Amino acid sequence: TYHGFRYVKVTGITAKQATRDLLKFVVFHSKLNSRGGFISSDETVNTLQEMTRRSDVSNFHHFPTDCPQREKNGWTADAALSAEQMMLNFEPERSYREWMFNIRRAQTDTGSLPGIVPTGGWGFQWGNGPAWDSVLAYLPYFVYLYRGETKIIEESADAFIKYIKYVLSRADERGIVAIGLGDWCQVGRPSSQFVAPLALTDTVMCLDICNKIAVMLEAIGNAGGAQFARESAEKFRTAVRENLIDFDTLTAAGECQSSQAMCLYYGVFDESEREAAFGVLLELIHRAGDRMDVGVLGGRVIFHVLAEFGYADLAHRMITAPGYPSYANWIERGATTLWESFLPDRAESMNHHFWGDISAWYIKRVAGIVLNPEENDVTRVIIAPSFINGMTFAEGYHISPLGEIRSRWERSGDDVILTVTVPESMKASLKLPHGYALANDSDALVSGQYRVVRK
Repeated sequence: TYHGFRYVKVTGITAKQATRDLLKFVVFHSKLNSRGGFISSDETVNTLQEMTRRSDVSNFHHFPTDCPQREKNGWTADAALSAEQMMLNFEPERSYREWMFNIRRAQTDTGSLPGIVPTGGWGFQWGNGPAWDSVLAYLPYFVYLYRGETKIIEESADAFIKYIKYVLSRADERGIVAIGLGDWCQVGRPSSQFVAPLALTDTVMCLDICNKIAVMLEAIGNAGGAQFARESAEKFRTAVRENLIDFDTLTAAGECQSSQAMCLYYGVFDESEREAAFGVLLELIHRAGDRMDVGVLGGRVIFHVLAEFGYADLAHRMITAPGYPSYANWIERGATTLWESFLPDRAESMNHHFWGDISAWYIKRVAGIVLNPEENDVTRVIIAPSFINGMTFAEGYHISPLGEIRSRWERSGDDVILTVTVPESMKASLKLPHGYALANDSDALVSGQYRVVRK
């Protein structure tokens, strides 16, 4: 067996015997070679990156677990929520593929999945639902997105279709699904209390699962399956729009950060509605004192939405602000790994990885490494950095199938020096934040150093 721990109490020795080399321990986890990382001038962010990676590896024993010191179960949502940052930081795809055999084996004939895999039968009546079941699509999707690999997709295609048929069968007469766990670990609330309605989070997750399955089935040439998945996604989107959106105010049901951010991130709003809908999210954030007030589902997407609309600075402040609630507050309270929840007076578990997507956020949104942006070409990358106020430099890297991609920006007076490394065979382009331009226009992005100036 193995035990996750932070402190060890030793009795029966003298003070003289209490030397540093008296106690030996083994850091134990599946082999996960490093594939990426992030560093900056902000030591809080650097600490959070280290905490995320530490939680990742200590919770990886053949497959992702929920905590090394307690349950050690293969909770499916934990793995789904962490899949992108795991693929950016490490090499988990061989273990993911092996675990997918178990996930598919756990699927019932009707298509339902348990909340933990492996399971002795527990987790079908409680502890699952679309947000947790999303692991079936998320693991192969992010392996495909970052590695271009389709073997897991081919092995899982039948399970994908079976699952879509299952959630369609669980929809009510409105097309709404509300059958599982929701926006778990809402900030400041016990795990069982959700602010975002389960009907919204479940149905939006069904929409996203179907869209990801469509991308994957298209990648293996399964046009019929992809069309079925796209049509199913549109049914779920229509159900949300017809039943869970107030179009007078463009506010999602629940009137909370998670609902609004999820509907923006997963494409519930039309393009013409997005700016106004984002304004609602901003107001909700300001109403909370520019603090995060989300569960794990909203937390997975809210910072990406802010960056997409040009508010990366606000996202960074929400993550690193001193005081409660924030990720930085965990550090203030002595955390060395990511905790399970944002509660003011306790931590439900002191080593979980499902809040760790902030690592992907800093690599993608601050360093700006956006690989395979169109979901169909792993040889393409967009370098789209955010020059965060208060940071003097930021650097991220990721080793793609074609080689290392590295993006570093550093302030130089009023300008920014951007240094980029991309494989010669990779198709790369540059997307600068609003208000910035290259000192010398360039049609193509290649490895080198660029001076970025304010317009």
